[in-house]
Amino acid sequence: MTLDELLHQMPKVELHCHLLGTVRRGTFTELVQRAGAPITGEEIAAFYTRGEKPVGVLRVLRALDAWLLRTPDDFHRLTYEYLQDAAAHHVRYAEFFWNPTGTAREGGLPYARALQGIRAAIADAGKALGITGRLVPAIDREASPRDAEEMVGWVLAERCDEVVGIGIDYREVDRPPELFAEAYRMARAGGLKTTAHAGEFGMPWTNVRTAVELLQVDRIDHGYTVVDAPDFARQCAERGIVFTVVPTNSYYLRTLPPERWALDHPIRRMPGLGLRVHPNTDDPTLHHVNPTGAWRMMVQDFGFDLPALRGFMANGLDAAWIDDGTRRAWRVEHLAAFDALCARHQAGAGQQA
Repeated sequence: MTLDELLHQMPKVELHCHLLGTVRRGTFTELVQRAGAPITGEEIAAFYTRGEKPVGVLRVLRALDAWLLRTPDDFHRLTYEYLQDAAAHHVRYAEFFWNPTGTAREGGLPYARALQGIRAAIADAGKALGITGRLVPAIDREASPRDAEEMVGWVLAERCDEVVGIGIDYREVDRPPELFAEAYRMARAGGLKTTAHAGEFGMPWTNVRTAVELLQVDRIDHGYTVVDAPDFARQCAERGIVFTVVPTNSYYLRTLPPERWALDHPIRRMPGLGLRVHPNTDDPTLHHVNPTGAWRMMVQDFGFDLPALRGFMANGLDAAWIDDGTRRAWRVEHLAAFDALCARHQAGAGQQA
């Protein structure tokens, strides 16, 4: 068994993926044609071209909200296709983000109606593919704090098993976490789990501290600049906070020299500070990555070995918003499967030697 076969077949959970960042190029093209949207074929090609200094992902997400997603069936299609693609890489459980504010404001589709399509797709994928999907509605931090509170109100008014918590994403620059403290208070009071994008785009480590201490999040998405504050990083380690990291994060691809990128990337340093990390795809079709590829990068780019990957698997299971009985069962099942795959891989390596 090759390393790539092992990484493909290992059971996975995914905790940091944006639904609109999973849209297949063919699906995006069909939606553009159906809507008659002012997007050219060249622009579509540019959306799906990830160059040496990648840009443009946010344009795709905004275009989907502004012109393309109009019905619950559209959300059913996106959700089912994402879960289908994830299941092909042995993802057994996926929590994925979606920003209801943009859909409601730009596309005119209320939260409750879009949720119908997402829930139906989660059910269909569970039956057909054996994957469990869960939705994490996310605050659009480029909108106002009042919009965030309104969105949390929608979520609380439409409580269902498929919606497990809230997050926050989009550009962190000039939009620090404290702006949205009331929305997070509402979510916690309503029994929702919470996470937050913080320390992304090179934003200061204090944003991570604010998310942990003021917003009281259950986990952190990205969080890379925490390495700039080793004392606080140790506090996060002691609390057991899991950081859902993204090997393909475009900020470091843009800002670090190619020859230093993998050596200087914060992900490489985070476990050494005691931080618990778990790799994810973020925007898989736009980042040109899949779940197997994200785990491969942890080995090939960042130098982690198989025992480290086993620990990352356990981190993901501990951070997943599932009940404790399911967590215990999956820990036994997933880690035993990983150990069996490692044994086959090592046996093959021994025979080659």
